[in-house]
Amino acid sequence: MASVNGKDSSATLAFMELAIQQAKLAMESLEVPVGCVIVEDGKVVASGRNRTTETRNATRHAEMEAIDVLLEQLQKLGLSEAEVAEKFSGFDFYVTCEPCIMCAMALSILGIREVYYGCANDKFGGCGSILSIHSSGSEHLSSDDTSKGKGFKCTGGIMASEAISLLRSFYEQGNPNGLHANV
Repeated sequence: MASVNGKDSSATLAFMELAIQQAKLAMESLEVPVGCVIVEDGKVVASGRNRTTETRNATRHAEMEAIDVLLEQLQKLGLSEAEVAEKFSGFDFYVTCEPCIMCAMALSILGIREVYYGCANDKFGGCGSILSIHSSGSEHLSSDDTSKGKGFKCTGGIMASEAISLLRSFYEQGNPNGLHANV
C-alpha cells in the first residue's frame, strides 16, 4: 500500500472500503466498477459510482456523480458560489481507480484538497499515469485564468488489488454493454 502521508491509515482504508462498495454497486448495475466517496472532516459527505451506461452519458464517472450529489447538498444550504468554492478546498476524494484526465481536471478546477485512489489508470489517468493534472493544474491547456486548475495532492495504490480484482471480474465476464460488430 502507498503511504498515506501521515494520515490515519485505518481511516483511509475505511473510506476506500466505502468507495469499493460503490464500485460493487456499479458492477451490479453492469457499469465499469469504479466508486468514489467525498470526505470532509473525517465524515463522508457524498458518494458516487459509474453510471455512464445507465444515463447514456459518457461523463457520468463516479467522481462526477459524487460531485453532483455534493453540489446539490451545498445548494440546499444556500451557500454562495464563493462559499461553495471555499468548501471544496476541504474535501478529500477516495476513488477506486485513478481519476481520468477529465475527472482530474474537474477536481483541479474545483480546488479539492486531496485524492486517494486504488489502482492506476494506464489508459486515461490524470494523476500521473498519462498526465499529471493533479500537480500541474491546467497551465498547459489554457491561457484563460478563469479556467486554470489549482492542482491537488494525490496518493495512489490504496487497496489497489481490490480495485483491480473488481475491474478484472467485470472485463473477464465480458462487458455486457460493450459494442459488438455485426458481421
